[in-house]
Amino acid sequence: MFNKDWHDNISVLLHGEGTTFKSLDIWWQLAVAGIMLAGLLLISVLVYLFVHRVLVRIFKKIGAATKNTWDDALMRGRFFKWLSILLPVIFFWHMIPFIFEETSKVSAVGSVLRVISEVLLILLSLFSINSVLNTIDRIYRKYEVSRELPMKSFFQVIKIILLIVAMIMIIATIIGKSPLLLFSGLGAMTAILILIFKDSLLGFVAGIQLSANKMVARGDWIEMPKFGADGEVMEVALTTVKVRNWDKTITTIPTYSLIADSFKNWRGMSHSGVRRIKKSLMLDMGTVKFLDDEMEERLKKVSLLKNYFEEKEADIDEWNEERNAAPDDLINARALTNVGTFRAYVNAYLKSHPKISQTNTVLVRLLQASEHGLPLEIYVFTNDNNWIEYERIQSDIIDHFVAIMGEFGLRVFQSPSGADVVSLSVK
Repeated sequence: MFNKDWHDNISVLLHGEGTTFKSLDIWWQLAVAGIMLAGLLLISVLVYLFVHRVLVRIFKKIGAATKNTWDDALMRGRFFKWLSILLPVIFFWHMIPFIFEETSKVSAVGSVLRVISEVLLILLSLFSINSVLNTIDRIYRKYEVSRELPMKSFFQVIKIILLIVAMIMIIATIIGKSPLLLFSGLGAMTAILILIFKDSLLGFVAGIQLSANKMVARGDWIEMPKFGADGEVMEVALTTVKVRNWDKTITTIPTYSLIADSFKNWRGMSHSGVRRIKKSLMLDMGTVKFLDDEMEERLKKVSLLKNYFEEKEADIDEWNEERNAAPDDLINARALTNVGTFRAYVNAYLKSHPKISQTNTVLVRLLQASEHGLPLEIYVFTNDNNWIEYERIQSDIIDHFVAIMGEFGLRVFQSPSGADVVSLSVK
């Protein structure tokens, strides 16, 4: 559209036949170049306004009319903002040589303007590509697969590479050398680059391992006491993993630490739909005893213990008959105990509880006695792993057992000794 004949035509129009742009006086050349530059800037501004206020609005209307969501995300980003600036700069950069010829006395001004416009072109191109990458990342994060395979770290690596390339091209443009010469010199700078981008390189490798092995993903609940992290993963980035703790604080963990150190991921529990209750009731060993007739008759009225008494009494009677042991001979004969009966009650209660999963382990057992009493451990799974509901279920269960154990002649152990604190205070 514009070529050397265009310059000659302008010169002829201004100065008559035989006068060229190159032969003009320096001041006159500057004046003419300034006028043409002002016109070029005006046209560039008009191109910007046309793109920003006409084309972008047309694209927005088209995007709103379609059912796709990716074009809406692109519109909400900054891509068209950078594009509306990039196009006028491209036009300005392309027209500079036609205003400031290389053989004219004002070519130095044109060279400076061309370098500035080239630098702007590189930066705006970088910003535009980054905006597209951000849009792709936002769209990808809407899909469920993004939880299992986070891609933000890979996008950040691409951005770092683009930034390095842009910096090299800017330097090459300013010093007037080929970018290939600078790229060839990167080999000697490898050690320095590795030192500068050590965390990024470690994070990139760790990100690949985390994604490939599905070790952690956005939305997972993780615990990492070393960094004080206990909450939901917000973001898996190139160098850091952000965790929103349950107290609403944010913990930032180096990505590589998730590979180098140990952490607990609760994803398996979340996906299973169940959650474990593992609690121990510390029984006062001074209250453990055999059932007397009065207590036995009273406990037989408990519906949850009906089968237990039938089966247990038949088993004990058979055992005692085989050994000719009298029922009142507590040394040679077998007899029911209050702690054993209480353990049977706890087991029957848990197996009949609607909030306890019966397809998973239901275990009630006595652990090793210690100076803190005799532990009765409850090991079951709730069929609702919602945190609030889970805490309510296990609290209700423990409340009931603590309150009911007095009916079995048992007492919870508590300091300062195994004796009843109320009795001590009365004395």
